[in-house]
Amino acid sequence: MTEKSFSRLSLYCTALVTGAVWALLAWTHTHGGVPSHHFLAQKDLPAISNWWGGLLLPVLTWFLLSRIRKQAFGTNDADAAAPRTMRRQLAGFVGALLFGVVIAVLFTAGESDTAGNVMLGLFVVAFFVPIYRPECLLGFVLSMTYTFGAVLPTIIGTVLGLVGLVLHAYIRRALVYVGSQLMLRLPVSKPQSNG
Repeated sequence: MTEKSFSRLSLYCTALVTGAVWALLAWTHTHGGVPSHHFLAQKDLPAISNWWGGLLLPVLTWFLLSRIRKQAFGTNDADAAAPRTMRRQLAGFVGALLFGVVIAVLFTAGESDTAGNVMLGLFVVAFFVPIYRPECLLGFVLSMTYTFGAVLPTIIGTVLGLVGLVLHAYIRRALVYVGSQLMLRLPVSKPQSNG
């Protein structure tokens, strides 16, 4: 895939997301009204209407796809790096999409405690996998928009991404460095000869 074809695909995806979110808003408006969601599902915290998703989701999609394009094609050797980068980004997008679906299904089924535990498990995953990348945020937000609207998943996904960045890029790297320094300081035992 070339940068030009990816840019064209990004426009199509942004248009598709825009059409889908506005169709969802129109449908919910005619079937009982567009819902609002409270922060952390607490009634005493402010509620955010799903109408905001009609503006946020197209802008977020366009912005994150632009970041993905920059990562894939922004290097001097973009033609060689792009296929490998695109596969990694597709895997991150699909993984985050599936993760978001699991959270949404658990929450809808009334298993909010289980959904919370699954969210906590993401911190273990973040230690090994870079969940802070734009494709992960995009997949997470898109998968949860139907259940929670677009604003809350964007906020939660951004916070999770920042925590994931600290875990993956800093704490993990520091632990690997300390571990390698400890390994270098261990005495090397010489094999004993029988003689």
